[in-house]
Amino acid sequence: MKKYLNLQDIRNDIDNGILNCVDLVNGYIANIKESDNLNIFLEVFEDSALRKAKEVDEKIKQGTAGKLAGMVISIKDNICYKGHKVTASSKILEGFESLYSSTVVDKILKEDGIIIGRTNCDEFAMGSSNENSFYGNVKNPLDEDLTPGGSSGGAASSVAANLCLLALGSDTGGSIRQPASFTGTIGLKPTYGMVSRHGLIAYASSFDQIGPIANSIEDINLILNVISGKDEYDSTLSKFSEYDYLELVNDVPRMKIAFLDCYLNHSGINPEVKAKTEEVIASLKSMGHKVEMVDFDLLDQLVPTYYVITTAEASSNLARYDGIHFGYRSKNAFDLESTYLKSRSEGFGPEVKRRIMLGTYVLSAGYYDAYFTKAQKVRRLVRKRTKEILKEYDFIISPTTPHPAFELGSQNQDPIKMYLEDIFTVQANLAGNPAISLPIGKTKAGLPFGIQLMADDFKEKSLLDFSHNLINNFALKKA
Repeated sequence: MKKYLNLQDIRNDIDNGILNCVDLVNGYIANIKESDNLNIFLEVFEDSALRKAKEVDEKIKQGTAGKLAGMVISIKDNICYKGHKVTASSKILEGFESLYSSTVVDKILKEDGIIIGRTNCDEFAMGSSNENSFYGNVKNPLDEDLTPGGSSGGAASSVAANLCLLALGSDTGGSIRQPASFTGTIGLKPTYGMVSRHGLIAYASSFDQIGPIANSIEDINLILNVISGKDEYDSTLSKFSEYDYLELVNDVPRMKIAFLDCYLNHSGINPEVKAKTEEVIASLKSMGHKVEMVDFDLLDQLVPTYYVITTAEASSNLARYDGIHFGYRSKNAFDLESTYLKSRSEGFGPEVKRRIMLGTYVLSAGYYDAYFTKAQKVRRLVRKRTKEILKEYDFIISPTTPHPAFELGSQNQDPIKMYLEDIFTVQANLAGNPAISLPIGKTKAGLPFGIQLMADDFKEKSLLDFSHNLINNFALKKA
């Protein structure tokens, strides 16, 4: 099947009678079966996807099709879809079928998007390499020896491997942007409070945000039009969450952009990633944009602050998986206490148990103020400093990750090293700002890596317009 990089190409072929939605879905299903060794999809919703495709084909003929007609979408295995299984890639939810759909799924279906299946991820979205899944690791479709990143590694890989047009993932500390960087795709984390979290299996509720991964800014912009906006089921959504910008602009005004000294001069940054980022900065200057170095003295505090708060929230959120209400129950349990202990010990994987224990510890009596309260204070400082920078500058530019994709198995024995994978992405989650990863080039070994742009709250329109301009004018995807 032809590889489509954007919805407009699909629509053109449908309008010209070259393609219909049923054939498109069947083509993607065939691709998924051929790519089974990559372990990207945990389940293909073949029956419901083909039913929806037939429905959309009829609507297209009648001229009543929605905004997403022709868009085939995968969803990360922590996004609920009524009547379909959802497990957060964990044994503790093995076989669980959702009783309701997430708000984003309802909105997609209403606009005639076609959901093709659920993608593998790190268990409960906890990881940076997709090696924490109960169902085994995802392989990077660009090189099977490499990680696709995490936790939305399956989502990013489904787009990179031409198994769907667009994927929905979730981003708690970089889980959309890092996999996008590692797979050469585009990943957006919207502003916290922009997209409803109703029906997203929670990891850390004050960080989690659903967002898209795609090959084109136009498709990112379109899906954001559909999934953003107020929702009665999510009280954390902002009054500014409505997004209604169907047309991106090619011409953008001269922008003022900051790059943080500590990011580009970080000791762990790959020299090729640093050189390419500096090349992009030079190109932006040559186009008339003002790009300046800005001091940011909180880099070393970002990852520790993030993990103290997120593990505390995870400890609370995952308490519901107790072997009684729903999900896995140990066959070795013999009373109430053993049901709790054995079900959770057998049902959760090592990384999830590590984070639950860490979160319980920082919330415990005698340590709450020393860790959790202090981390919340630092988070406030991070947001304050980020807002100060974005009052003076339109965007903050940085590498998305310190390096391209690493080998599977090379870091999963060192939790601290793995946690530091989030060093350039967690700022946006701590502060709540929108951020996007754009593919800017490849190393000499042919591995892609991304550049990150961060904007002020609810400035997605400016962020996507500027990203659209970057890709069109600098041809970063081919650099």
